[in-house]
Parts: sequence; structure tokens; C-alpha cells
Amino acid sequence: MTALRRNLRWLFPIALVAVWFVLSGVGGPTFGRLSSVSSNDQATFLPAKAESTEVRAWQEKFTASNAIPALVVVENDGALSRTDLAALAPLAASLGSVEGVAPPAAGAASAVIGPIPSRDGRAAQFVVPIADTEHVRTVVAGLRGATRDLQAGMRAWVTGPAALTADLVSAFGGIDGILLLVAVGAVFVILALVYRSIVLPFLVLFSAVAALCGAVLAIYWLARAGWITLNGQSQGILSILVIGAATDYALLLVARYREALHAVESRWAAMRRAWRAAFEPILASGATVILALLCLLFSDLNSNRSLGPIAAMGIAFSLLSALTFLPALLVLFGRAAFWPLRPAFDGGGSPARHAKAPAGVRGLAGAGAGSRSGTPAGLEGVRGLWLRVGSLVARRPRATWAAALILLALGVAGLPQLKANGVEQTQLVLTATDSTAGQEVLARHFDAGSGSPVVVIARQDRADAVLQMVRNTPGISSAAVYTGAPAQPSTAGSPVPGRSAAQAGSAAVRDGMVLINGVLAHQPDSAEAQGVVRTLRTTLDSADPEALVGGVTAIALDTNDTAQADLLRIIPLVLGVILVVLLLLLRSIVAPLLLVGSVVVSYAAALGVSAFVFNHLFGFPGADAAVPLFGFVFLVALGVDYNIFLMTRVREESLAHGTRPGILRGLALTGGVITSAGVVLAATFAALGVIPILFLAQIAFIVAFGVLLDTVVVRSLLVPALAYDVAGALWWPSRLGRRSATEGGSRDPSPAPAESVS
Repeated sequence: MTALRRNLRWLFPIALVAVWFVLSGVGGPTFGRLSSVSSNDQATFLPAKAESTEVRAWQEKFTASNAIPALVVVENDGALSRTDLAALAPLAASLGSVEGVAPPAAGAASAVIGPIPSRDGRAAQFVVPIADTEHVRTVVAGLRGATRDLQAGMRAWVTGPAALTADLVSAFGGIDGILLLVAVGAVFVILALVYRSIVLPFLVLFSAVAALCGAVLAIYWLARAGWITLNGQSQGILSILVIGAATDYALLLVARYREALHAVESRWAAMRRAWRAAFEPILASGATVILALLCLLFSDLNSNRSLGPIAAMGIAFSLLSALTFLPALLVLFGRAAFWPLRPAFDGGGSPARHAKAPAGVRGLAGAGAGSRSGTPAGLEGVRGLWLRVGSLVARRPRATWAAALILLALGVAGLPQLKANGVEQTQLVLTATDSTAGQEVLARHFDAGSGSPVVVIARQDRADAVLQMVRNTPGISSAAVYTGAPAQPSTAGSPVPGRSAAQAGSAAVRDGMVLINGVLAHQPDSAEAQGVVRTLRTTLDSADPEALVGGVTAIALDTNDTAQADLLRIIPLVLGVILVVLLLLLRSIVAPLLLVGSVVVSYAAALGVSAFVFNHLFGFPGADAAVPLFGFVFLVALGVDYNIFLMTRVREESLAHGTRPGILRGLALTGGVITSAGVVLAATFAALGVIPILFLAQIAFIVAFGVLLDTVVVRSLLVPALAYDVAGALWWPSRLGRRSATEGGSRDPSPAPAESVS
């Protein structure tokens, strides 16, 4: 090769690295700006077709402002006297002067309502409408600052929908930095331990972080343009998913590259061999995850539907980085990437990595005959753990997969314990918050539903009958028609937004409809409150068939119901997509069905064990209704990744050596890299646990545990043993399947003992 051609050969990987460095340099700073295009308000999570969504649209017609209420509750050591209430009166003006609070209506001194004394006389509350919903956390912080200078014996809390949202946003605050640092740190430690190299972990992580930077840059501009909706939930999952997936794909390429460096001397030839071998499984794995995530577009929940393209874009950048940036880095570094344990060129002499079947093996491959040394065919030269696992699969395949299934069945038995029917908003944040404490104080002294009324939209000519029915509904403490004027404080109890008109004669009317607010006697996000909403939706049909019931409680109810419906709709879609990809990849019917069945059982077992852990070890109050769906999408799609890595190698080895030896060779050759990838992915998802959000903590455990279960039990024992047991039919109806059938499906029931391991 001429000097000119050698120099030109270096230009392509250098150019690729330069492009990715520029992309990282631009995308990296954008990561901190994602919060500016992220929203955690109710509209982000609303079911698109639910009744509560219709009510929200009607509410916008009745009120020019989209203000959400904050409730300031003041508790006294003893009963509040008239003097105490008079001393609290200036607090309304202080609260109203906080920047972001809605301006007063014409003729009113303040938009703040209160002080409203409780019936027991020991507390008072203020209703503060917050107009600046984009900076609700800042506004709520200002309200809390305004309540610090109360007289002795009084304590104040800021709660209600606005404060609960603000505390939720604050809990997501670690997503921009802490989460990424923990995930990257965990991956670095694992890579260093696995490869015992100083350079390689940096190269792999550079490629993963570059993929994240590219994804963040694209998502930021799409969110800014309004094409996608980003929230804290999607933001946290994006970081973890990209780091984990990009590292998994990198590990497969690195394993192939190291294997090739033993077989050929040239780094360039080694990379060509590695890239060609890794391209199909990496592309198939990435395509499977992308298509599975895009199935979320069929969800009726806005939050689920928005996560689909966001996460899919992250996987796409992970694929691109693993197939372009990382190969360029590896070929530039060559064997130095593995320093100090550089792979030596030995002509492929390491049998554990490259051994071709010895003489006589090919002809007997289908029968699974052992080698002359007594080792099962396909495991020649393999030592250590994977010799023991492979020998177990070869000796007792049926007992092995039966034992694995029994173990998984024990996990599945815990599935009925899963309480995935939603939790109260006060339980979403795992750390103590001012808003949660305030809700408890509010419930002690006022109607628990203060500030979060049930909203009923009814026809004007049926308003009186609907109002009376709402008032008579158990669980409703008071109700009034919205008149368009501010609520008037009563001497005790809870305010109802709008003047408390006895009848609907003075009601505000929009397009022939009126709005009725009903104060709940229960916590607005409790199961009892949701029961009241269900009752109203059933009974109000007799008074007005066109009546709609919405509000904060109805939104939570519709979100839970929609999430459960999504589970039944999206699971078959995801399974169908995965099955089609596997059919095309493996050119078989039996093997894809076996793999899909294995990951479904693995998912059910992981969810069952998680239910036990959540209820009896972590003491969680329940689970978000979307947790099973998210767990399914991530576990099944990512679990199939490892089966794709395994079975593409098994097919490759089966073509050369026969099905049963090919299964054992594929298991031994991929065992280390897939187990390492599983540990890395589990560690990255476990990092979600640093964000004190119940939903993320549960997803972290389900996926981390499920991935480990999949790599240790399903991919190492269940799938190889099942494949070995049905070897003659595994590749049916492909040509390989017909060849396997003609080679014979018998199995030596008692092969000689395995070689000593080192």
C-alpha cells in the first residue's frame, strides 16, 4: 500500500471523530437547557380523549386565566381569636404581591381569598391563584417566603395543586446533573472491572455521552418548535436509556473487535471483520427497541405518547454512535485501546474465542456428539464458567429449562400483589415536602378537597337539577355554580370558586353551558374521591345526559383508567413488532416464538418480584398505573436485545458447526459480553433511584432487576436449554432447519465429564 493510500485511510475515522466532537460540543451545553422546554403540569399527562380533557377545555372558556390555586394554611396552637384573624388579614396582601400571583379583579384589593377560618377555629386558609404557571416553583417559593414572619404560635404551609406541582418539579431537579453523573460513574466502574483497561472505558463512555448529546440537541429543538412534548419523566428516562443502550451496543462491537485482533494483525482488517459481524445484531436490536418505543404513539396518554419518539430518537443516536463514532475511535487506538491487556495476534489461536470445529465434528454436529476429550461438541477449548454452564445445558437441557421456568414461575406468583392503580399526588415524591405536610394540616381542619373541586359542566336549562344532585352526592361537602366573580370567604369552612349562588340564575353561561364546582370531603387524589367522581358520572346522566365531570380528581382517575387500557392495547403491538423483527432476522418461526415467550415470562417474573419488594421491603403505597406498561416496553424490548445478540451468534455458529454445537459455541462466545452488558444496563437504570420520584424509583428497580434476571436466568439457561432440546426444529422452516433435521436430533444423554476449568 502506498504512503498516500495509508494516509488517506486515516482521514475517514479522524473526520468521523471530528464530526462527533463538534456535535458533542454543541449538544452538551444544551443538556442544561432541556428544563426550559420541559413541562410537568397536568396538561402534559392528560388523557387526550378523556372526559376530564373536555372539561378542561370548557374551563378555559369560563375563565380567561389558566391560573392554578395554591393553598396557604395557617395553624395555631390554640383557637384563633378575632384579633388573630385580624392579624392574619395583611398576609393576604403580602401573598398577592408575590410576583406570578394573578392580579386582582376590577374593584378588588387582591386576588387572594382569605383568611378563611376552619370550623374548629384552630386554622385559617388563603386561596392564592398563580397565573405564572411556567415558573410555578419560583412563585411557590415566594409564597413560602411571605409566610415566615407570623406571630408566635402560628405555623404556615403552602400546599394545594400549585405547591404539589412545584415540589414535584423540585424533585426532578437532579435530572440535569446528578442522574447523569451517577449513571456514567457506575458504567465506568463496571467497564474498568470487566475489561481491566484504563483506556477502553473512556472510549465507550465517550461514544455513549456523544450519543446523548446528539439526542438532546435534536430533542431540544423539536420541543422548542412544539413538535414534541417533553416532561421530567421523559427527560430522566432518555438519559438512562441512551447511556445504557449505547454502552450495550458498544460492548458487542468491542467484543467482536478484540476477537478479530487475535485473528488478524491489521487493526483495519480487524475492524472490518468486527463491524460486519456486529452490524446486523446491533441494527436489529436497535430497530427492535425503536419500533417497540414507537408503539407508545398508540397510547391515549399524552405523557406516554410523547415518550415514544423521544426515547426512540435516543436509541437512534445510540445506534449511530455505536456504528460510526466508536469504530472510528477503536481503529485509531488499535490494540492500545485495551491497554494494559492488549490482545495479541495469534492467528485466532485462542479456542475459546475462535476455534473451528475439529475434524469429524461437522459431520456429527446435529447429533451433539462430544469431542474425543469428552467435552460436549461446541465447547472445545472453552474454560471457566461458560464451560460449566454449557456442559449443564448439553447434559440436561430439559431439566435445565424446567428448573429455570419453575424459578420464573415463583416470581410470577407475586404478580397479583402489584397495586398499579395509581397513588395520591402527595405520595409521588419520596422525600418529605412542605406541600404534603400542608395537605395533612388542611385535612385536619378543612374539607380535604379544598382548592381542588370537582368541576361539572352542565346545560344551562338543567343547571338547577344538576346542582342539587351534586350537593346530594355522598362525598361532596358543598357545591355552587360559577358566576364569574371571585369567591366570598365564609365565616367557616371551605371556599367554592365563584359566588355561592343558591340557584343557577346568576351563573356564567358559555355556549349554553354552566360550570359547577363541588368541594370534596376527601383528599382530592384519594381512592374515595375518585369513587365520588365515578358516582357523579353515573348519576348525573339522569339530570343531564350531556353533563361532564372533570377537575383534578377526574384527571387522576382518567389517567389511571387510560393507562390500564393502554396496557391491553400496546402490549400486543410491541410483541407483534418484536416477533416480526425476529422472524426476519433469524429466518425461522420456532426460534422467534421461543424468544418472545421467554421475555414475556421474564417480564412477568420481574414484575411479580417487584410487587413483593415494593409492598413488603420498600413499603411503597402503590404504583403509578403506567408502571407496568413502561416496565414491559423497556424490559421486553431490551431483553430481546440480549436474545438477538445470542441467537444471531448461535445461527452463525450453527451454519458452520451444526445446531447443537452452534448453540453451545454461541453461548460460550457471547456469555461474557452479554452478562457485562446486562450489568451495565441494570446499573444505569438503577441510577434513576437517585431521583426521589416514586414512579422513577419503581421503574429503576423493575428494569434493573428484570435485566439481571434476563441475562442470568433466561439468556444463560432457559433459552439455550430450550433451543438445545428442540434443536432439530429450532430453525424451521429455513434451509438451516432442514439441514439440522437431516443431521439428526439425537443427543448423547451422558457425555463425558467436562475438562477441568481454570
